[in-house]
Amino acid sequence: MTMHPRAGTPADAADLVNIPRLMSAYFQLRPDPARTEQQVVFGTSGHRGCALDGSFNELHIRAICQAVAEYRTGRGLDGPLFLAMDTHALSEAAWGTALEVLVANGLEVRVQQGRGYTPTPVVSHAILNHNRGRTQALADGIVITPSHNPPRDGGIKYNGPDGGPAAADATRWIQDRANALIAAGGAGIASVPFAEALGRAVQLDYVEAYVAELGEVVDMAAIREAGIRIGIDPLGGAGLAYWPRIAERYGLDITVVNPRQDPTFSFMTLDHDGQIRMDCSSPYCMANLLALKEEFDIACGNDPDYDRHGIVDRDGLMDPNHYLAVCIHYLFTHRPRWPATLAVGKTLVSSSLIDRVATHLGRSLMEVPVGFKWYVQSLVDGRLGFVGEESAGASFLRLDGEVWSTDKDGFIPSLLAAEILAVTGQTPHQYYERLVAELGRPVYRRLDAPASLAQKQVLAGLKRDDVEVETLAGDPIVAILTRAPGNGAEIGGLKVVTEQGWFAARPSGTEQVYKIYAESFRDQAHLERLIAEARQLVSDTFARAGV
Repeated sequence: MTMHPRAGTPADAADLVNIPRLMSAYFQLRPDPARTEQQVVFGTSGHRGCALDGSFNELHIRAICQAVAEYRTGRGLDGPLFLAMDTHALSEAAWGTALEVLVANGLEVRVQQGRGYTPTPVVSHAILNHNRGRTQALADGIVITPSHNPPRDGGIKYNGPDGGPAAADATRWIQDRANALIAAGGAGIASVPFAEALGRAVQLDYVEAYVAELGEVVDMAAIREAGIRIGIDPLGGAGLAYWPRIAERYGLDITVVNPRQDPTFSFMTLDHDGQIRMDCSSPYCMANLLALKEEFDIACGNDPDYDRHGIVDRDGLMDPNHYLAVCIHYLFTHRPRWPATLAVGKTLVSSSLIDRVATHLGRSLMEVPVGFKWYVQSLVDGRLGFVGEESAGASFLRLDGEVWSTDKDGFIPSLLAAEILAVTGQTPHQYYERLVAELGRPVYRRLDAPASLAQKQVLAGLKRDDVEVETLAGDPIVAILTRAPGNGAEIGGLKVVTEQGWFAARPSGTEQVYKIYAESFRDQAHLERLIAEARQLVSDTFARAGV
């Protein structure tokens, strides 16, 4: 990974996106339906793009929301739709566009009162609470967010009646219908004026409904009684209004160190590549909070839609994989009301330390492809107690074992770090050290490598028999995976496993690269060998395919 010379330093004026130009492009530019890069494409987290590039414009949102309305009708969904937005500039514009189309289609649209911002997990929580015990008038939701992406980007994702990211069949239908509407120049899209749409929307206090139940998923009393000092950097995101309400309701010592919300995100420090990016798992993006780590017992940051967490203690920023392992071990040993049958959910590219923790606890492991959608049904069915992704996303059950959210929730892992310290007297880093002393210390890395569209297609379509090697980094291969063992779904790439390490390779959905993930339970030199052999194996595969 190339390091920008200003990584971790404050953004300056030259780094900021021109917001008036960005907003003008949203309304003025129309996508060309013949250009693939300007079509609607739903990846693992909805459709993302930029108005300046013609990939996230008013017609995209009108078409997507019309498609969602038609999808609901076709499946008999006639309950309310929860509509949310984060703090990206394009989110504000797209939220208004969405409201105009959804209301025109006769939907009851529920929004945060005062046009406030609403985190992704709050929408999941609201959908589940509304639908609990119902078989009719089921709710679903739309969140306008590009997650932690730079300020120039926009995004939109659909969550179904199960509260989680929509399954591939739903997003494929919505994507195809939206592209057909765009190709037709917008014919067939209903709309009403914004003032009328806003007047017909149902105004809710999402904040109160969510905060009031947080004590059902995290032991707030333990945090309060231990006097844990918590620092919060919302990174300018949608959760800012929630933290004072959490502190007040539960009597917690919470300090919000940065209360600014600014669509340029000018208060950020630059990421590894010199971009403004609100990635709470990056030490470069979290430099401001890291500078304050001595002032708090636990400090936390979250991305703009609050579906990721970044945990800081006096030893620094916690590696996401390390913290997932800590959470799993703590929760499964400190939730006495959880059923003994609950399993652990992880993605194929998350640390194998999680596998060892699950085995140590006597719990089953469900390993799935990248994408939180793969966990949703198992959370609803009560089969999984904790689910997480290596990119710092996670959710887990309430204290009584009931489902809390079926989308990533950045609030509850952040608060859980304070609970862990309050209950065990150990920071997350100290807890991790205790784990690896017993289970082994992994070395992990994720990196990108260039790949053409043809090469990405080859990698995504690999089959088990396409891989002809028998050893990796000097060890016998014990598994070659192109399907996830937890649910049999195609992983869109490859994972090769030995007893002491593994690598995975999968194409990026948005960039001309493929991603390599690798982990060694030996040392750094072994990790470097894993990565080198992974690159060679993928290159040989491309060569055999003639791409």
